Amino acid sequence: MKIIPVPAFRDNYIWLVHDGRHALVVDPGDAVAVEDALRHLGLELGAILVTHHHPDHTGGLAALLARRGVPVFGPAGEAIEQVDHPVFDGDEIRIASPGIALRVLEVPGHTAGHIAFVGIDSEPGLVFCGDTLFSAGCGRLFEGSPAQMQHSLARLAALPPDTRVYCTHEYTLSNLAFARVAEPHNPERDAWAAHCEALRARGEPTLPSTIGRERAINPFLRCDQPGVIDTVAAHAGRRPQDALECLADLRAWKDSF
Repeated sequence: MKIIPVPAFRDNYIWLVHDGRHALVVDPGDAVAVEDALRHLGLELGAILVTHHHPDHTGGLAALLARRGVPVFGPAGEAIEQVDHPVFDGDEIRIASPGIALRVLEVPGHTAGHIAFVGIDSEPGLVFCGDTLFSAGCGRLFEGSPAQMQHSLARLAALPPDTRVYCTHEYTLSNLAFARVAEPHNPERDAWAAHCEALRARGEPTLPSTIGRERAINPFLRCDQPGVIDTVAAHAGRRPQDALECLADLRAWKDSF
């Protein structure tokens, strides 16, 4: 099984999973980019996964489905017209072509019904997390609360540390710039930043990351750490009472960074 990023728009990645013959795509915001990739690789589309309703994740659905009838798995809690297989937390999806099994994880915050897809059985150790978790960052709270985002990030952080994180935007360098300010002393984060800068200089993606790496370098997963709490307190002018308040202040700071 191969997983490759299909670039779209300015900084989106549409993840394409294939076995050399059949493929599924995750969050196809741009049908043209997907069709070009399928044609170039000689693949037949077998299924589509959607993590949330934003147009840059769903905009290509209608055009892709106009040419083929494939199942579309997406959040039951969001109104996405083309989703014909709505899924709930804990549901398991088994897609024969390509052969992959996934478990649904509800991770609201960025949107009210956002979900992630976690690999199981023959393809463990991966998560398609949409816009909930980024490398060194997390999604904006467009519809959810800080408490929801904290719970969602905790669910993702509880996955095994070698779980590969396939998020859907190339935000890593800008997130790392904020992470340096939010937690000034973090050598592992600095090493990751140097690695990512080299990747981007070669025109390569910084993704996937891993859960273990994100626990070590992502300030939104480190709101219980003194280095993050102290910096947030200095910025906000008051000390957060707990990790939830720290995350809320950190997210508000990042929104205007």
